[in-house]
Amino acid sequence: MTGPVPDRIVDIAIGYMGAKQLFSASRIGLFPALADGPRTAAELAATTGVTEQIARILADAMNAQGLLDRQDGRYSLAPDAAEYLGGSGPTDLAPFLTFLNEISYGHWLQFDTTVDTTKPGDLQMDDARWGTFMAGVMRYNSLHAAMLARGFDFTPYRSMLDLGGLSPDFAINALKANPDLAVRFVFAPMSTQGITDALAAAGFTDRATVEPADTETAAPGGDHDLVMVNHVIHRFTAEQNRAILANARAAARDGATLLLLDFFLDDDERQRPIDALHAGEYFVIDGTVVYPEAEVRSWLEGAGWRAREVLALPGSPRVLVAEAV
Repeated sequence: MTGPVPDRIVDIAIGYMGAKQLFSASRIGLFPALADGPRTAAELAATTGVTEQIARILADAMNAQGLLDRQDGRYSLAPDAAEYLGGSGPTDLAPFLTFLNEISYGHWLQFDTTVDTTKPGDLQMDDARWGTFMAGVMRYNSLHAAMLARGFDFTPYRSMLDLGGLSPDFAINALKANPDLAVRFVFAPMSTQGITDALAAAGFTDRATVEPADTETAAPGGDHDLVMVNHVIHRFTAEQNRAILANARAAARDGATLLLLDFFLDDDERQRPIDALHAGEYFVIDGTVVYPEAEVRSWLEGAGWRAREVLALPGSPRVLVAEAV
């Protein structure tokens, strides 16, 4: 066959089918059911409580996506599914999939209205939905923190400022990687108790301090050699972000390193897909913005930071690594 073929268009167009099957497979416990070894569709049905027909549909769909292997009618977990969906890995993504299924997916049904009006959808949140929302978002943050710990060497640093983030996991992973590191959290007041609890659970209370301050106005000062600003940029306006980055610079010694983690729109020949998709996700959910990387770099330069490199984390945002000048 010569000439263009429609595979890419069709794959994109039917992508929601695979997503919904993944969400359902996670919801019924299909992946943990395979944690102890291969099973047939009938055995999966008996374990998960669905019919054999549904078990076969979901198992075949997950096999088609590469998350399950299939041999002689028996299904088993692929390595990534075992690590992140099987229930035994350190970062089980099931709460994130629940958030996508119960909160995000419904919002994407409002996306046509968002496109026509440039307004986010209606969250219609109650306490239960907020619980699902936060559990999913924080678990996705845990994944980002784990990927950052794999991709960045924390061992040269001694004094870190974690400014304005949402999750303590980034800094806790840094503390695990470097026994000589001390961390200062300057987070919004609503987050500080959760950070204190997480530090106590991890056994790092003696190596960290927690200071409540509103992110957009926090001016922590200091002489830190490492500053993290994680999942902050998309939540604030351009003017606020310039102030946040300037205050981060004022808390860093000359030559210090900044880790600025978020999704960014790039100017490469081919846009990184996960960032572009989250530009739509963030906006339809609550109107927050995935900014162009070029604009963020201009903020960095104006605040006294020089961009050094970009780390693309698997299944996660990118990190703009900058140096204080």
